[in-house]
Amino acid sequence: MQTPINPFKQALREKRAQIGLWVGLADHYTTEICAGAGFDWLLIDGEHSPNDLRTILQQAQVIAAYPGSHAIARVPVGHGNIGTALIKQYLDLGIQTLLVPMVDTPQQAADLVRAMRYPPKGIRGMGGSRASRWGRLPNYGKEANDQVCLLVQVESREALANLDAIAATEGVDGVFIGPADLSAALGHVGNPMHPDVQGAIEDAIRRINKAGKAAGILTPDEALARKYLELGTTFVAVGLDTNLLMKATSALAAKFKTANPAVPASKTY
Repeated sequence: MQTPINPFKQALREKRAQIGLWVGLADHYTTEICAGAGFDWLLIDGEHSPNDLRTILQQAQVIAAYPGSHAIARVPVGHGNIGTALIKQYLDLGIQTLLVPMVDTPQQAADLVRAMRYPPKGIRGMGGSRASRWGRLPNYGKEANDQVCLLVQVESREALANLDAIAATEGVDGVFIGPADLSAALGHVGNPMHPDVQGAIEDAIRRINKAGKAAGILTPDEALARKYLELGTTFVAVGLDTNLLMKATSALAAKFKTANPAVPASKTY
């Protein structure tokens, strides 16, 4: 058996746009519904959703059943010993692409690169796991470093100041701009559409592309998603499963709850 090629990483290298969906319902049943929709990638969220290693594994397994859809997982934290351990565990599940939040400095980015890789290029611990099919992939230990994909999130003033150096870090495959946290950091909580925030996002996309790395972002706004793609983003999440369910259920309830139809008067004979 051959070590699987990472199709998402290959697409980023070839600058082919990858359209994705944020998956936060923390259930493999709903994730499978999303996987069948045809998105290039699904982000299993371990930061702001009640996921653990087992639920992430279950969701990665159902996504794998749908060719053309790639599972990406976001770790809750990427720094320190806890972050290093979590990265090792997520990779051992067989997930090839990780998104790491709150990366503010090039040193943090470099540490994440090392956490993603086996020695001598990194510090990822060796061990039989699902990633190596428990030893059935004989060259996994030698080939895995080339197939893992690291996406780092830039979402603070400090990160923007260090963006050029973060993007230039060898081993960082893509830089994801976090609109919600970035808007808060810039003093516009809950308003990612503020001109200051949008200006910072557009500048960040330009700088990431200049460094030769893939730029990514999340927005459920179709017009804005298309704009970001035109500006040069390579991987864009165009919706969230939680948001889609919230909007659809609210709209359906509103059709029947906002107005009470009159009860027909009884006929008198």
